[in-house]
Amino acid sequence: MSMKMFKNIDLSEATRLTRAGRLKEALAALKGALPGGAPDAAPATHAPDLGAAAKGLLHGLTQRLGGLEGLFEHGPKPAPFVPGDARFEARVHAGAAGSRTYKLYIPSGYRGKPVALLVMLHGCSQSPDDFARGTRMNELAEEQTFLVAYPAQPRSANMSKCWNWFNAADQQRGQGEPSLIAGIAHEVMAEFSVDPKRVYVAGLSAGGAAAAVLGATYPDLFKGIGVHSGLACGAARDMPSGFIAMKTGAPAPGRGTAVPTIVFHGDGDTTVHPVNGDHVIAQAKAAADLRARSERGVSSGGIRYTRTVHMDASGRPAHEQWVLHGAGHAWSGGDPSGSFTEPRGPDASREMMRFFRERSA
Repeated sequence: MSMKMFKNIDLSEATRLTRAGRLKEALAALKGALPGGAPDAAPATHAPDLGAAAKGLLHGLTQRLGGLEGLFEHGPKPAPFVPGDARFEARVHAGAAGSRTYKLYIPSGYRGKPVALLVMLHGCSQSPDDFARGTRMNELAEEQTFLVAYPAQPRSANMSKCWNWFNAADQQRGQGEPSLIAGIAHEVMAEFSVDPKRVYVAGLSAGGAAAAVLGATYPDLFKGIGVHSGLACGAARDMPSGFIAMKTGAPAPGRGTAVPTIVFHGDGDTTVHPVNGDHVIAQAKAAADLRARSERGVSSGGIRYTRTVHMDASGRPAHEQWVLHGAGHAWSGGDPSGSFTEPRGPDASREMMRFFRERSA
């Protein structure tokens, strides 16, 4: 199927409509440019029979538009991984800055002995269940026996369900969203046996940027942060500067004590400019004099990558950066049943937990 068949797609218009919350119109704009599509047709609840090439293009377009791909899927999403005696509980945390619901994965191997806690922050348009599916973090928690908390951002806080990493008020300790997310971690630690030296936070896109904020504002709580396709804390102060940072990159100042940081970012990312991954690492390195060692590799799925380890004077790894060559705005090594995943890439979930474990040893 020739790419000429898709020449009428106006991605900028579809993006504008999506950001305005006019999803049906954005979807119609996409459909009208595809073979057999009609601009005024009602949105389909499953993928039209376009052939493999068209479906592939459509998937890429909808990933860029922030979550419309769910309108094309056959039937309901599969349930997140919860085997045997494991639990995946819906909970609510309330604090001075408001409240947030969250899901907590408790592996079947938890017996009351101290374990690690990982807080996972989803990207825009995602949910805890979607993020758990896409990252396969529940499966890893079951294998390695650690707790995973998935806070949920409601539309009442952000119409696209993005964490408000770009707001100055949500970049401060004891205020806004950082206080709520930290509060969720403290709440889990109060109920379960958690090793305080093994509490981590990671996220994708807006969630990755929020994880960077948590590392900067609560370095005493979070002992490691994972930033996938995100931005540095302080890269923006409001929504307009947030869009600029996403598109062109914005350096951010150092924030004192640096929490061990692992970064994943595709150099083909057109949603959050890849240079932002460099800025996250630069911010983390600002507090110390480090030397770097890089290596190249290819994942089992064929994605080339460059892995750079930043080490202190004793040779101990302090931070780690993975640049995924040709990859876009998606969780590397993720499950395709979740949104914004790149199944062919190295397993970001497993590599993050390996990094955290090594740093806490």
